[in-house]
Amino acid sequence: MEKQEIIGKINAFLVEEFELEVEQLVPEAMLKDDLGIDSLDFVDIIVIIEKNFGFKVKGEEMANVKTLQDFYDYVAEHVNS
Repeated sequence: MEKQEIIGKINAFLVEEFELEVEQLVPEAMLKDDLGIDSLDFVDIIVIIEKNFGFKVKGEEMANVKTLQDFYDYVAEHVNS
């Protein structure tokens, strides 16, 4: 899967599920501080990732995901491996 396709899918579900504005979705945005994604939201995100991208997310790996770019890279790395 191409990186742009992954980014598009991630951005689409963030806008739809978390009512974020497209303008907020810049790679350097901090998931917690800038986008307001809390620990309960991360549970929802993990379920969405597993359903849409077909891989099992490990919670300890997600602990290192701080920015939206980290998130894109994490998904891309696992989808394409």
